[in-house]
Amino acid sequence: MQLTFSTIRTRLKGKLGARFLAPAIALSLVITCTAGAAEPASNPTPKYASPAKAKAVDARQAVSSKKISNVQVGSASWYGKAFQGKPTASGESYDMWQYTAAHRNLPLGTWLRVTNLKNGKSLIVRVNDRGPYVDMSKRIVDVSYAAARMLEFSGEGLARVKLEVVEPETIAYAAQGYGLE
Repeated sequence: MQLTFSTIRTRLKGKLGARFLAPAIALSLVITCTAGAAEPASNPTPKYASPAKAKAVDARQAVSSKKISNVQVGSASWYGKAFQGKPTASGESYDMWQYTAAHRNLPLGTWLRVTNLKNGKSLIVRVNDRGPYVDMSKRIVDVSYAAARMLEFSGEGLARVKLEVVEPETIAYAAQGYGLE
C-alpha cells in the first residue's frame, strides 16, 4: 500500500486529525524519503579525516598548492588520577593507563605520533578527548599519564613535543607486527 497525503487523511478521520496530524505526518514522510537521497549510504565520511583531506579543492589549485601540514609543535601536559573513570568527549571512560590524548581541534579518533623533542622518544596515541584548556596559547595536547611516562616527562609535567597525524593505514600496518619506524 502506498502512503500518500490523501490516504493518510482518510485514515485519520475527524477534523483534528485531518487538519493537524495528517499534514504533519505527510511532511515527515516527505522529509524522510528525500533526506537519504542527498548522501550515498555506502560512502560515509571517516571520523579520522584530516582537515587537509576533508577540504574540497579546485582541480587547478590541487596541482599548484602544497599539502596542508599535519604537524604541530608546542607544549604537552598530562592528566591522570583526578580524571580516572570520568567520561571523555568521545563518551568513553578516561583510562590513565591507555595511550590517549586530548586535542582541541582534531577529530575524535585521530591517531597522533607524539615526539618528545628533548629526548626524541615518540609514541602513537588516539585522540579521545578535548583539551587542553590551561595555557591555551602554548599547550597543544594533553596526553594520558601512561603516555607521559613512555615519553619520559611525567616527572616534569610539561614537555615540548611535535604532533604528527598518523593515517589509519599506518596503524593497521603496525598492528601486523611491522612497527612504525
